[in-house]
Amino acid sequence: MKNSENCCVYTKAQITWLVVLRLFIGWHFMYEGLVKIMNPKWTSMAYLLDSKGPASSFFIGLTQDPATMNLVNLCNEWGLFLVGLGLLTGCLSKLSAIGGITFLGIYYLSHPSFIGAGYIMPFEGTYLWIDKNLVELAALVVLLVFPTSKIIGIDRLLVKAMPKSILKLKLI
Repeated sequence: MKNSENCCVYTKAQITWLVVLRLFIGWHFMYEGLVKIMNPKWTSMAYLLDSKGPASSFFIGLTQDPATMNLVNLCNEWGLFLVGLGLLTGCLSKLSAIGGITFLGIYYLSHPSFIGAGYIMPFEGTYLWIDKNLVELAALVVLLVFPTSKIIGIDRLLVKAMPKSILKLKLI
């Protein structure tokens, strides 16, 4: 349901658990990005070279040029951090959710949990088709469809301050 301010109307329990979900996923993304940013030796090269998914030639190809690898690493580090920060603060959370969905989709395409796919870096558990990346991706879709940042988050303030022409983009 929507109220007159074009924002969703949820029960207190729904708001609570949707916000908790947003915070948990936001923390996960932000922390993953921060760990990579703080480690000057971190690189995604081994992960990309280990790709066995349907687009493995693309991911392996990214490792062939040092400048491309630097860009991939920079985008991964800061992208994860900014997605997490956006979700945690409820700032541009729709855009953050779309960014997170994109990252997780890319990770799944690179390392799908298909029968017979063996990776250098093993999974924490035993998966068949559905892995933690797809579960978190689905949770981000839930947050995209049932947003809470206009209720609890910086987006609540941005909606009041931004011109209607910007709000029509529906990034908030």
